[in-house]
Amino acid sequence: MMKIRKGDEVIVVTGKDKGRQGTVLELIDQEKLIVEGVNVAKKHVRGNPQAGEPGGIVDKNMPIHISNVMLFNPKTNKGDRVGFRTEDGKKVRFFKSNNEAV
Repeated sequence: MMKIRKGDEVIVVTGKDKGRQGTVLELIDQEKLIVEGVNVAKKHVRGNPQAGEPGGIVDKNMPIHISNVMLFNPKTNKGDRVGFRTEDGKKVRFFKSNNEAV
């Protein structure tokens, strides 16, 4: 079970986008993920007139390493570490700072 999943609200703790937060759009593998509005790069795209796609410069969300983000805790308005515990026979994630379930 991963500590950060698709759809989670995360905050960037290191790098050029430090302090920015966004929603996890996709998990690339165990170590990389794509966060909405974070690590955006400009890509030059060739148009395809047969498919009706225009060319130009497009903003693209690039992957960021999972160690550079923390799960955002809405109670404390900060990034927080995540742990696991079992409740009613199910494995659930919880915030380490205030022991509340994610």
